[in-house]
Amino acid sequence: MSSSKMHVDEVDVDVSLVGRLLAAQFPQWADLPIAPVHSAGTDNAIYRLGSEMAVRLPRIESATGPVDKEHRWLPRLAPHLPLAIPVPLAKGIPGQGYPHRRGLKGRIGKKGGEKNNIALV
Repeated sequence: MSSSKMHVDEVDVDVSLVGRLLAAQFPQWADLPIAPVHSAGTDNAIYRLGSEMAVRLPRIESATGPVDKEHRWLPRLAPHLPLAIPVPLAKGIPGQGYPHRRGLKGRIGKKGGEKNNIALV
Protein backbone atom coordinates (compact mmCIF):
# COMPACT_ATOMS: atom_id res chain seq x y z
CA MET A 1 0.00 0.00 0.00
CA SER A 2 2.81 2.39 0.67
CA SER A 3 6.43 2.62 -0.38
CA SER A 4 7.75 3.26 3.14
CA LYS A 5 7.50 0.69 5.89
CA MET A 6 6.12 1.54 9.31
CA HIS A 7 7.73 -1.46 11.06
CA VAL A 8 11.16 -3.01 10.68
CA ASP A 9 9.66 -6.51 10.30
CA GLU A 10 6.74 -5.44 8.09
CA VAL A 11 5.63 -7.72 5.25
CA ASP A 12 5.10 -6.14 1.82
CA VAL A 13 1.46 -6.42 0.73
CA ASP A 14 -0.35 -5.16 -2.34
CA VAL A 15 -3.37 -5.86 -4.54
CA SER A 16 -1.41 -8.44 -6.53
CA LEU A 17 -0.58 -10.43 -3.39
CA VAL A 18 -4.20 -10.35 -2.22
CA GLY A 19 -5.26 -11.66 -5.64
CA ARG A 20 -2.72 -14.52 -5.51
CA LEU A 21 -3.77 -15.48 -1.98
CA LEU A 22 -7.43 -15.53 -2.98
CA ALA A 23 -6.76 -17.57 -6.12
CA ALA A 24 -4.78 -20.14 -4.13
CA GLN A 25 -7.04 -20.50 -1.09
CA PHE A 26 -10.45 -19.02 -1.92
CA PRO A 27 -10.92 -19.31 -5.69
CA GLN A 28 -14.66 -18.63 -5.36
CA TRP A 29 -13.77 -15.00 -4.57
CA ALA A 30 -10.69 -14.61 -6.80
CA ASP A 31 -12.51 -12.76 -9.60
CA LEU A 32 -13.94 -10.03 -7.37
CA PRO A 33 -12.41 -6.54 -7.59
CA ILE A 34 -9.76 -5.75 -4.97
CA ALA A 35 -9.10 -2.21 -3.73
CA PRO A 36 -6.93 -0.94 -0.87
CA VAL A 37 -8.67 0.73 2.06
CA HIS A 38 -6.54 3.65 3.19
CA SER A 39 -6.15 3.63 6.94
CA ALA A 40 -4.10 5.29 9.65
CA GLY A 41 -3.57 1.89 11.26
CA THR A 42 -0.08 0.40 11.20
CA ASP A 43 -0.60 -3.27 12.08
CA ASN A 44 -2.86 -4.39 9.21
CA ALA A 45 -3.42 -3.70 5.53
CA ILE A 46 -7.11 -3.80 4.60
CA TYR A 47 -8.49 -4.44 1.12
CA ARG A 48 -12.07 -4.21 -0.05
CA LEU A 49 -13.09 -7.38 -1.87
CA GLY A 50 -16.05 -6.73 -4.14
CA SER A 51 -18.81 -4.69 -2.50
CA GLU A 52 -19.57 -7.03 0.38
CA MET A 53 -16.25 -8.19 1.85
CA ALA A 54 -12.88 -7.09 3.19
CA VAL A 55 -9.54 -8.84 3.61
CA ARG A 56 -7.32 -7.84 6.50
CA LEU A 57 -3.67 -8.82 6.26
CA PRO A 58 -1.47 -8.38 9.32
CA ARG A 59 1.68 -6.51 8.36
CA ILE A 60 3.63 -7.82 11.37
CA GLU A 61 3.65 -11.10 13.32
CA SER A 62 2.42 -9.48 16.53
CA ALA A 63 -0.82 -8.44 14.76
CA THR A 64 -1.88 -12.00 13.86
CA GLY A 65 -3.52 -12.90 17.20
CA PRO A 66 -6.79 -11.02 16.57
CA VAL A 67 -7.43 -13.05 13.39
CA ASP A 68 -8.02 -16.24 15.39
CA LYS A 69 -9.86 -14.45 18.19
CA GLU A 70 -12.26 -12.68 15.86
CA HIS A 71 -12.95 -15.83 13.86
CA ARG A 72 -13.78 -17.69 17.07
CA TRP A 73 -15.63 -14.99 19.05
CA LEU A 74 -17.48 -12.66 16.67
CA PRO A 75 -20.08 -15.29 15.65
CA ARG A 76 -20.63 -16.20 19.32
CA LEU A 77 -20.96 -12.60 20.48
CA ALA A 78 -23.10 -11.28 17.61
CA PRO A 79 -26.47 -12.61 18.84
CA HIS A 80 -25.91 -10.97 22.24
CA LEU A 81 -24.92 -7.49 21.03
CA PRO A 82 -27.29 -4.59 20.40
CA LEU A 83 -25.49 -3.72 17.15
CA ALA A 84 -24.38 -5.54 14.03
CA ILE A 85 -20.75 -6.64 13.68
CA PRO A 86 -18.62 -7.96 10.78
CA VAL A 87 -19.15 -11.60 9.87
CA PRO A 88 -15.99 -13.75 9.62
CA LEU A 89 -16.20 -15.67 6.35
CA ALA A 90 -12.80 -17.33 6.08
CA LYS A 91 -9.37 -17.48 7.62
CA GLY A 92 -6.40 -17.69 5.29
CA ILE A 93 -3.19 -19.54 6.05
CA PRO A 94 0.38 -18.59 5.07
CA GLY A 95 1.16 -18.98 1.39
CA GLN A 96 2.19 -17.25 -1.85
CA GLY A 97 5.11 -15.63 -0.01
CA TYR A 98 2.87 -14.20 2.72
CA PRO A 99 3.80 -15.61 6.17
CA HIS A 100 0.72 -14.83 8.32
CA ARG A 101 -2.87 -15.93 8.87
CA ARG A 102 -5.44 -13.39 7.72
CA GLY A 103 -9.14 -12.73 7.99
CA LEU A 104 -11.82 -12.30 5.37
CA LYS A 105 -15.01 -10.68 6.64
CA GLY A 106 -18.44 -9.97 5.23
CA ARG A 107 -20.22 -6.65 5.33
CA ILE A 108 -21.71 -5.63 8.63
CA GLY A 109 -25.34 -6.72 8.69
CA LYS A 110 -28.39 -5.71 10.68
CA LYS A 111 -29.82 -8.06 13.28
CA GLY A 112 -31.57 -10.93 11.56
CA GLY A 113 -29.14 -10.93 8.63
CA GLU A 114 -30.48 -7.86 6.79
CA LYS A 115 -27.69 -5.82 5.26
CA ASN A 116 -27.16 -2.15 5.93
CA ASN A 117 -24.86 0.50 4.49
CA ILE A 118 -22.23 0.61 7.24
CA ALA A 119 -18.82 0.11 5.62
CA LEU A 120 -16.37 -2.45 6.91
CA VAL A 121 -13.20 -1.16 8.45
